[in-house]
Amino acid sequence: MSTISIIGSGGMAAAIGGLAAKAGHTVEVISRDAAKARALAEQVGAGATTGTFGAAPAGGIVILAVPYSAVLDVVKQYGEALAGKLLVDITNPVAPDFTSFVTAENSFGAQEIAKAAPADAEVVKAFNTQFSHVLAAGSVEGHPLDVFIAGDGALAKERVSAFIESLGLRPMDTGPLLMARTLEHVCLLSLGLMTHSVKHTKFSIGVSLLG
Repeated sequence: MSTISIIGSGGMAAAIGGLAAKAGHTVEVISRDAAKARALAEQVGAGATTGTFGAAPAGGIVILAVPYSAVLDVVKQYGEALAGKLLVDITNPVAPDFTSFVTAENSFGAQEIAKAAPADAEVVKAFNTQFSHVLAAGSVEGHPLDVFIAGDGALAKERVSAFIESLGLRPMDTGPLLMARTLEHVCLLSLGLMTHSVKHTKFSIGVSLLG
C-alpha cells in the first residue's frame, strides 16, 4: 500500500479517504482549514495524518477533492510543490443551473487543471461520476462500483487503476485526458436523472458487461 494525499475535507474527501484507509493505505488529509483536516483525519482513522496546506504533499498520488470553483487557485498556490505528483481530478465544473459548465466552450475542467499544474505533474480524471455517499458505501450486493478514468499517461492510469481496485471498485479506462470532457458531461447526466426521473441520489452510473 502507499501514501495517498487528499486536498479537501468535504464529502468526497471523506469517502475516498475512508475507503483508502480501510484498504490499508496511509492517508494524509490537507485543508486550508486545519481544524477540518484534523477532524477528517480522526474520522478516517487508521493512522491518518494531516499535512500543511501549500507544502509538498507526502503522497505520490494527490486527490484534488475541492470544488472546481476553488481547485485552480489551490493548484496555482501549491505550484512546484506538486511537481512530479499524480493529480487525481475529481471535480466537475458545473454551472449553477446544473445544465452547463463554467469552463470555456473549447475547454474542460481537467484541461484547465493540467494547464495550472507543474509541467511534470500528471492529471488523471477519476471519481467525478459518483455521488459521495454512494462511493463511501462501496460495492452494492457484491458488485463493485465503476470508476471512469481518463488521462494521457499510461503509467499514471495504471497507478490510478491499481488504487481504485484496492478500494474494491472497478476502474474503467475511457481514453486520453480529452475524454475527461465527456466524463464531466456524465455528471450533468446524473444531475438530470436526479432531477427528472430518479428523484434521489441513491444510484450510480456504470457498465453492465453482457454475455
